[in-house]
Amino acid sequence: MPMETPSKPKLVWITGASTGIGRATAKRLAEQGCTVAVTARSKEPLDTLEQECKGLPGDIAVFDGDVTDAERMGAVVEAIEQRYGPIDLAILNAGIYLPMEVTALDLGKFRQSLDVNLMGVANGLAPLLPKMIGRKTGHLAIVSSVTGYGGLPTSLAYGATKAALINMAETLKIELDRHQVNVSVINPGFVETPATDENPFPMPFIVPADVAAQRIVAGLEKGKFEITFPKRFTYLLKAINMLPRRWYLALVKRATGWHKLPAAS
Repeated sequence: MPMETPSKPKLVWITGASTGIGRATAKRLAEQGCTVAVTARSKEPLDTLEQECKGLPGDIAVFDGDVTDAERMGAVVEAIEQRYGPIDLAILNAGIYLPMEVTALDLGKFRQSLDVNLMGVANGLAPLLPKMIGRKTGHLAIVSSVTGYGGLPTSLAYGATKAALINMAETLKIELDRHQVNVSVINPGFVETPATDENPFPMPFIVPADVAAQRIVAGLEKGKFEITFPKRFTYLLKAINMLPRRWYLALVKRATGWHKLPAAS
């Protein structure tokens, strides 16, 4: 049964809302009149966001918490719904980018990436899914990345978690359609955020966070399953990933300059 385009949400929950895409998307939705419950580990940036959005048609409501804490995420969902009613849209956005090369494999970074990027989403889903399934309404959006399309240098842990999120979103879509719960996966290219500020390599077609928020909100309003941008970059990555893997791997090494690195002694 095809999903209908979701109606405009009244109550939105966004994790990882203290910076970057999450913060910009919260502002965008508040501008459109939504009540936006925002969550992040640090309360101070959320309080600042709340003050910045005073006077907008919508409201920002602060519910701080660490997405790696499953009990806290359950309490946050309960507190939001007790105060404001059913969550119409949840954007599970919290994530970290910890670059890693094979010559400096760090199990701590692996665990942290899995705990935040993958389990952080699962910890948000756990209290939300029964409610949305029971109500037969709602919209879940998971923020992944085009890094999840295929292997890329320095993305040993990050790319693996983002690929897992794409797979998770596809499974959720297949199973939740019959429950009338919509699912979206958001796969941005490069976005100007604190995470990308440290990248030592060129980032083609990078977009500001407010532009990313506009694209995300527009895609969610249309009920799209995959929201990806900028398309001239992300569609190129999709095309490259359709190549035989031997060709893909060789092309990525050349495009990123990895083929120029000296052989290990």
